[in-house]
Amino acid sequence: MLIKRSLYAQIKAHLATPDVFTLIIGPRQAGKTTLMDLLKKDVEASGEKTMSLNMDITGHKPYFASHEQLVQAIRLEIGEGRGYVFLDEIQRKEDAGLFLKGLYDMKLPYKFIVSGSGSLELKENIHESLPGRKRMFELGTLSFEEFVDFKTEYKFSEPGEGLLDLAQFFDFHKEMLKLLLDEYLNYGGYPRVVLAATDEKKRQEMGDIYNSYLERDIEQLLNIQKTDRFTNLVKMIAAQAGNTVNVTELSDSLGVAQETVNHYLWYLEKTFILHKVTPFFRNVRSEITKSPIYYFVDLGLKNYSINQFGTAALLTPPPGLLFENFIYNALHEYLGLSAATIHFWRTQERAEVDFVIDTGLKAIPIEVKYTVIKSATVTRSFQSFLTKYKPKHAYIIHLGEYQQRIIDETTIHFLPFYNLQVIIKQL
Repeated sequence: MLIKRSLYAQIKAHLATPDVFTLIIGPRQAGKTTLMDLLKKDVEASGEKTMSLNMDITGHKPYFASHEQLVQAIRLEIGEGRGYVFLDEIQRKEDAGLFLKGLYDMKLPYKFIVSGSGSLELKENIHESLPGRKRMFELGTLSFEEFVDFKTEYKFSEPGEGLLDLAQFFDFHKEMLKLLLDEYLNYGGYPRVVLAATDEKKRQEMGDIYNSYLERDIEQLLNIQKTDRFTNLVKMIAAQAGNTVNVTELSDSLGVAQETVNHYLWYLEKTFILHKVTPFFRNVRSEITKSPIYYFVDLGLKNYSINQFGTAALLTPPPGLLFENFIYNALHEYLGLSAATIHFWRTQERAEVDFVIDTGLKAIPIEVKYTVIKSATVTRSFQSFLTKYKPKHAYIIHLGEYQQRIIDETTIHFLPFYNLQVIIKQL
């Protein structure tokens, strides 16, 4: 069965706009090529001409040697008139942003749909190269909603309305809720892993994804032949995901310079392996740390890197940090193109809050608990934030039912993890 992606309808709609470029970025093996193939078939079904090239295919690489060679190949395939050109894995092209800008400047009659597995060129430089000439879509591994919709064979989706409403679905399927959550926390959302039928097959698929990333992407991007230290860094970050990262300690443990550690971490972000979360503060003296926290974009990859892939993930303490990573990813996705940012909060007095959504005008604290909360109580740390910042709304995410409590000026929502859209609506 084909896995439906929520981004498909948005990208399809963008193909009808006058923008020259539709850009799709995200991790390798997240499903970008499959999505582009579906878009290509859809365009062809409407009678449009298309051409598809992939930089991962050796025979296609000569077409990217120059603008002239690429355009000549397109004209031979499509002609001089309107058409849709699909360029896959463009990050393999050196100076991809400048290359695409050159295509734009030629004022060709074609619409370009371009994918890339790293944001190094597509995200960092392309905004300068192609201002106002494109729209960028980020396709991650399967979200929990997409995962659940697939696992339930789309029986609960509204026809024509996209993916199911998790809150409505889980209100009536709570037993299934825990089973699906545990599977997702264990294996993550890479489509190939989700489609694999057995634990052994899932492990093989994840191993192939993990090793191809290290052996192909990292060797090429960092120009290093031995990836042992890089691999060890991934393992160390995975082992402490959800805790603050001290670059000096990592440098000492790995036996490499701090500059190299920072360089590696930057690449892990830009190749969609890690999310970096920085501290929230208004008072620099009392609210510490410049040290960030890192979360993994995909939980299965995190688990695999430290040999906890599969059912071992939730048996290894603390599973709460894995759930915290899960909630961060969901919040990150829901915020989308919003200007709001996600941070964490720590003080000299060791008070802490897992997440703070900062809109610029208000700070919304969020605590994550991998348990069913039956009594609407709050921790001293959480209370400390409420006293200091007096937010109108605060949230405690847990596995149980919705509850509410008011403390002074703040309404505290004890929110089921599958109903995070409530937070976004309050921004």
